[in-house]
Amino acid sequence: MTEERNWNAEVIAAFRANKGEVPAPYDDPPPMVLLHTIGARSGKEHIVPMRAMPDGDSLYVFATAHGSDRNPDWFHNVVANPDFVTEMGSDALPVHATILDGAERATILSRWRARVPLIDGVLAKTDREVPVVRLALGTTDTQGAKP
Repeated sequence: MTEERNWNAEVIAAFRANKGEVPAPYDDPPPMVLLHTIGARSGKEHIVPMRAMPDGDSLYVFATAHGSDRNPDWFHNVVANPDFVTEMGSDALPVHATILDGAERATILSRWRARVPLIDGVLAKTDREVPVVRLALGTTDTQGAKP
């Protein structure tokens, strides 16, 4: 876990130093965001960097956990506490998270796979259904919160 935390700290530092621009090991990466989730058990804030797919007034994030057979910790936090702040560029935006299912989940996941073809290799590592999360911008009780 320490290695992942160190990687996260490096990405967060690069994100903030470059107003949200973080290089990727592939061309034309989707935007990086920082999720400020609230711990399901601890109630503490956790900052999680990840790529997101913007669409209108929503962002979509994917709980791949790098192909692990278990959902990432941030996903459990979002289920327990769906209202939080997300950093995008140099802005802190309140969001409300909704877990997608059925045809809507399949449609968004298909769009993500077309946008980031490398994701197919990650998805092939696990048999679990990777959760797809919609982050509706500006619709949380954390209005005015700062990261």
